[in-house]
Amino acid sequence: MSESRQETGPARAGQVAGGGRPMVMLVVATIGFAVNFWAWALLSPLGPRFHDVLSLTSFEQSLLVAVPVVVGSLGRIPVGALTDRFGGRVMFPAVSLITIIPVLYLGLAGHSSLPALLVGGFFLGIGGTAFAVGVPFVNAWFPPERRGLAIGIFGAGMGGTAISALTTVKEVDRFGMETPFVVIAVLLAVYAAVAWVVLREAPGRTAPTEPLVKRLAATARMGVTWQMAALYAVTFGGYVAFSVYLPTYLKAEYGLTQADAANRMAGFVVLAVVMRPVGGWLSDRFGAVRVMTASLTVTVLGAIAQSFAPALIPTGTIAFLAMAAALGAGSGATFALVARLVPANKVGAVTGVVGAAGGLGGFVPPLVMGALWGSLGEYRIGLLLLALVAAAAGVFTATTVRQAVVTRQAS
Repeated sequence: MSESRQETGPARAGQVAGGGRPMVMLVVATIGFAVNFWAWALLSPLGPRFHDVLSLTSFEQSLLVAVPVVVGSLGRIPVGALTDRFGGRVMFPAVSLITIIPVLYLGLAGHSSLPALLVGGFFLGIGGTAFAVGVPFVNAWFPPERRGLAIGIFGAGMGGTAISALTTVKEVDRFGMETPFVVIAVLLAVYAAVAWVVLREAPGRTAPTEPLVKRLAATARMGVTWQMAALYAVTFGGYVAFSVYLPTYLKAEYGLTQADAANRMAGFVVLAVVMRPVGGWLSDRFGAVRVMTASLTVTVLGAIAQSFAPALIPTGTIAFLAMAAALGAGSGATFALVARLVPANKVGAVTGVVGAAGGLGGFVPPLVMGALWGSLGEYRIGLLLLALVAAAAGVFTATTVRQAVVTRQAS
């Protein structure tokens, strides 16, 4: 059976459910992803401010913005498996409500010292697990030939980080440190209520009955899990790394103000967000392997160009925007592959592992970049390492992943 004709019960049921219900579910899920990612990214735009106010080292500042990333990443593993079991209608409100606690703590009490910020940032990472809720939820509502675009559209919710970049510093400057945290806490509460009322599981959805540990062990034994994890660690990991560290990079390398650096980071994020559904759509039309290979090639070229620290306008800007577009499209292509290669009732568990790998891929680079700047006063080696890793991922895609797709089509 060809790849384009494979359909599962839940997907077909969702397709014939009638009207625009799948699109309503997609829109509400995407909004939830964006709101939770907005909360997840609150500390990144404030990193330079905390660096100055609390006299942090470059490594401490990098650690501060990276902690929510690693927690949000590892947390996707159990959250994805729990979504397979309980569904998005339960898990979206649950994750949103729990995230309110660290948001309010950071805004009202936890921003006066590095230890307090690290504690708050640790639990703030819960907001990043919303990704592992939305992918299996959306996947169940659409047939295989439309999942690349649908999950790509959902993935555009990562634009919540751009909203955070554009608004957080301005709100703090105008109204005080508490304001952005209180605002997002209110939005999380409102979304949780709306999600509980509006969201429904796809018709025909069947929840797995095996224990959580057993399902996670079975997921770990699937080769496709680790293939997709490797690719997502590079594509989405690269996006996360830039989204949390780019303000610091631009301020150190080019002497930009905090506000200017945050605005440029928002531009990077917006382009990556726009390209994610484009990557999913292109994967549906031309094949995810081709899209992934092209995306990684562009990433290699952009990282090499930027390693020479060229003038920000135009060369540096072109290099960063090219990498943003490539990383966004590559992220969309990854989950187009997941939707094609993974059984519907295991998408949540696989998404958890793959999403964790993506987040962890974004955890290490900021620490490396901070350490390099602190010891060498330059970022060249870090960018060349990105180029090397992306090149290796491109070769892996063109060989191992391509063979996996061919084998799946043949079966």
